[in-house]
Amino acid sequence: MPKNLLTLTGALALSLLAMPAAHADGERIAVFTKNQTNPYFQALRQGADAAAKDLNAKVTHYIPTKPDSIPEQMSQIEDVIIKKADAVVFVPVDYKAMGPGVKKINAANIPVVNVTDRSEVGNFVAFVGASDYELGLKTATHLFKAMGGKGNLILLEGVKGSATSIDRTRGVRDALKAFPNIKLVASQPANYQRLQALQVMENLMQSYPQVDAVFAANDAMAIGAIEALQGANRKALVSGINGTKEAIDAIKAGTLLATGDYNGFIQGCLGTMTAIRKLRNLPVKTEIVLPATVIDKSNYQSVDIPADKRACPRWEDVDKA
Repeated sequence: MPKNLLTLTGALALSLLAMPAAHADGERIAVFTKNQTNPYFQALRQGADAAAKDLNAKVTHYIPTKPDSIPEQMSQIEDVIIKKADAVVFVPVDYKAMGPGVKKINAANIPVVNVTDRSEVGNFVAFVGASDYELGLKTATHLFKAMGGKGNLILLEGVKGSATSIDRTRGVRDALKAFPNIKLVASQPANYQRLQALQVMENLMQSYPQVDAVFAANDAMAIGAIEALQGANRKALVSGINGTKEAIDAIKAGTLLATGDYNGFIQGCLGTMTAIRKLRNLPVKTEIVLPATVIDKSNYQSVDIPADKRACPRWEDVDKA
């Protein structure tokens, strides 16, 4: 064989060795979310479905029938291990308590992408989420400015001890430091549930005849607070977090001031895209944290699209961020 041909053949062989494995099809991705009721997780699941459809993979959703059930999610992890899913996209129902479950997935050599709530324990391909602290800080600052820097505030917290609630509440309290004439009259958990928020607000309104604003740690609680205010024929500015469709609709209707854009659809997209790329030996980013932005009547149009009609971002654009 001529020397130059031998050199070319050797170079080609080396380039083939350096290439990633050929793309596969039909990878089975198990997607874990916390509950069936929160619109945020509904959007996340839709994002995961959209990404899987784009990349010709298959998604199975694992959702506790009892909201945020640790034993049920642990049982679902056992099921995924037995069925040998190719990869897992994981939102822990409790960022501390689900550590042993993550370790079991690790021991089964199933790649895991951690989404939304950063797990305290485990080995992960990547984390995909947003800064709960920054969302709390920015969205609360927006609300406090709309209040004119004065008045009585009620804070509706999420699940006590959950990472998202701790960080969002910390952001709100730090925002308050710049507004000394705003008084936090009550801060109570409503567990991220709409009905519980309605009931908590009804009770709090009996104790506080003057409420100027409500900050809810998620949109579902914000909507519950609005319903309680309307039922009592009272008015107050209300803001939430998550950027769900119901929040956008409430902003359009003028009943909700603003929502922090947590963007469950995009997190579902990116978590699932990352898992599939890992399986296909393609480059991934080990940390994807979405920027904290506030949605209100001035800019809601850009996100006023039903989740089932939205498209996942291109990986090329994610990689540049």
